[in-house]
Amino acid sequence: MFEVLVFVYENYWRGDACPEPQQLGRKLSAHGFEPEEIRDALHWLDGLSLATQGLQLERSPGDDTVATVTLRGAPEAALPQSDNAMRVYSQAEQEHLGADCLGFIRFLESSNVLSCGLREIVIERAMAAPGDPVALDELKIIVLMVHWSTGIEPDALVLDELCESREGRTAH
Repeated sequence: MFEVLVFVYENYWRGDACPEPQQLGRKLSAHGFEPEEIRDALHWLDGLSLATQGLQLERSPGDDTVATVTLRGAPEAALPQSDNAMRVYSQAEQEHLGADCLGFIRFLESSNVLSCGLREIVIERAMAAPGDPVALDELKIIVLMVHWSTGIEPDALVLDELCESREGRTAH
């Protein structure tokens, strides 16, 4: 499934440029992807589309890196989020995401790459992904796809972190 998602990310500039599921399925099939992979990816993308529907994206004044995500019409969206707020993960989330993925999500939050709203979408989509626990490279693809779907292009350094494997890197 993740190979299909990477193909979609690389071949369609933004989520709104992606063709309808039936047409996309035919294109993916023509590129040699297995029917089961296509079905799983289309189902996952449909969930991503539902998760990002009705989002209002706002950039902080003078800050091109942080996007605030709020749901239109949601009463809790009017409440400001505290800088001291802490996300408590359920047992199922801890088991499915694993320590590496949870640490990476926290890293993205502390780097102001992932707002609270985007974090929740990433977690929801990661919970819908196969694998126990989800591999870190797969979580990076999920983060890319969430940004892709919302039309938010991450900073070049963030893209490098999301696109490059940890293997072969030299720690300084």
